[in-house]
Amino acid sequence: MAVRAQPGAKHEKIVGTHDGALKVAVTAPPDDGRANLALARFLAKTFGCKANQVELLQGKTDRRKVFHFRGFSVESLQAAVNTILATADS
Repeated sequence: MAVRAQPGAKHEKIVGTHDGALKVAVTAPPDDGRANLALARFLAKTFGCKANQVELLQGKTDRRKVFHFRGFSVESLQAAVNTILATADS
Protein backbone atom coordinates (compact mmCIF):
# COMPACT_ATOMS: atom_id res chain seq x y z
CA MET A 1 0.00 0.00 0.00
CA ALA A 2 1.35 3.41 -0.98
CA VAL A 3 1.26 5.98 1.83
CA ARG A 4 2.12 9.68 1.84
CA ALA A 5 3.37 10.59 5.33
CA GLN A 6 2.61 13.85 7.09
CA PRO A 7 4.78 13.75 10.24
CA GLY A 8 4.53 16.27 13.06
CA ALA A 9 0.77 16.77 12.73
CA LYS A 10 -1.51 17.81 15.59
CA HIS A 11 -3.64 14.65 15.28
CA GLU A 12 -3.21 11.19 13.84
CA LYS A 13 -5.68 10.64 11.02
CA ILE A 14 -6.16 9.73 7.41
CA VAL A 15 -6.20 13.00 5.55
CA GLY A 16 -7.23 11.64 2.14
CA THR A 17 -5.17 10.74 -0.89
CA HIS A 18 -2.17 12.34 -2.56
CA ASP A 19 -0.88 11.29 -5.96
CA GLY A 20 -2.42 7.82 -5.70
CA ALA A 21 -1.26 7.22 -2.12
CA LEU A 22 -3.17 7.23 1.14
CA LYS A 23 -2.19 10.43 2.97
CA VAL A 24 -1.75 9.82 6.70
CA ALA A 25 -0.93 12.40 9.37
CA VAL A 26 0.95 11.29 12.50
CA THR A 27 2.03 13.32 15.50
CA ALA A 28 5.52 11.79 15.69
CA PRO A 29 8.39 13.81 14.23
CA PRO A 30 10.44 12.41 11.35
CA ASP A 31 13.43 11.78 13.65
CA ASP A 32 15.14 8.41 14.08
CA GLY A 33 12.30 6.54 12.36
CA ARG A 34 9.70 7.62 14.92
CA ALA A 35 7.24 8.75 12.25
CA ASN A 36 7.64 5.43 10.40
CA LEU A 37 6.88 3.50 13.58
CA ALA A 38 3.90 5.75 14.32
CA LEU A 39 2.62 5.24 10.78
CA ALA A 40 2.88 1.47 11.04
CA ARG A 41 1.08 1.45 14.39
CA PHE A 42 -1.65 3.80 13.16
CA LEU A 43 -2.19 1.74 10.01
CA ALA A 44 -2.39 -1.47 12.03
CA LYS A 45 -4.97 0.08 14.37
CA THR A 46 -6.95 1.54 11.46
CA PHE A 47 -7.07 -1.71 9.52
CA GLY A 48 -7.63 -3.89 12.57
CA CYS A 49 -4.46 -5.92 12.58
CA LYS A 50 -1.38 -6.38 14.74
CA ALA A 51 1.55 -3.99 14.38
CA ASN A 52 3.85 -6.84 13.35
CA GLN A 53 1.62 -7.45 10.29
CA VAL A 54 2.52 -4.01 8.88
CA GLU A 55 5.97 -3.75 7.33
CA LEU A 56 7.65 -0.75 5.72
CA LEU A 57 9.04 -1.91 2.38
CA GLN A 58 10.13 1.37 0.77
CA GLY A 59 10.59 5.00 1.72
CA LYS A 60 12.38 4.89 5.05
CA THR A 61 13.53 8.51 4.66
CA ASP A 62 10.96 9.71 2.12
CA ARG A 63 7.42 11.01 2.63
CA ARG A 64 6.14 8.48 0.07
CA LYS A 65 6.26 5.01 1.56
CA VAL A 66 5.13 1.52 0.67
CA PHE A 67 3.77 -0.74 3.39
CA HIS A 68 3.04 -4.45 3.18
CA PHE A 69 0.18 -5.92 5.22
CA ARG A 70 0.73 -9.61 5.98
CA GLY A 71 -2.45 -11.66 5.83
CA PHE A 72 -4.42 -9.13 3.75
CA SER A 73 -5.32 -9.29 0.09
CA VAL A 74 -5.01 -6.24 -2.14
CA GLU A 75 -8.77 -6.33 -2.62
CA SER A 76 -9.57 -6.35 1.10
CA LEU A 77 -7.17 -3.45 1.75
CA GLN A 78 -8.64 -1.45 -1.13
CA ALA A 79 -12.17 -2.07 0.17
CA ALA A 80 -11.12 -0.91 3.64
CA VAL A 81 -9.45 2.21 2.22
CA ASN A 82 -12.56 3.03 0.19
CA THR A 83 -14.72 2.69 3.31
CA ILE A 84 -12.38 4.86 5.37
CA LEU A 85 -12.22 7.56 2.70
CA ALA A 86 -15.99 7.54 2.24
CA THR A 87 -16.45 7.92 6.00
CA ALA A 88 -13.91 10.75 6.13
CA ASP A 89 -15.72 12.62 3.36
CA SER A 90 -19.04 12.45 5.20
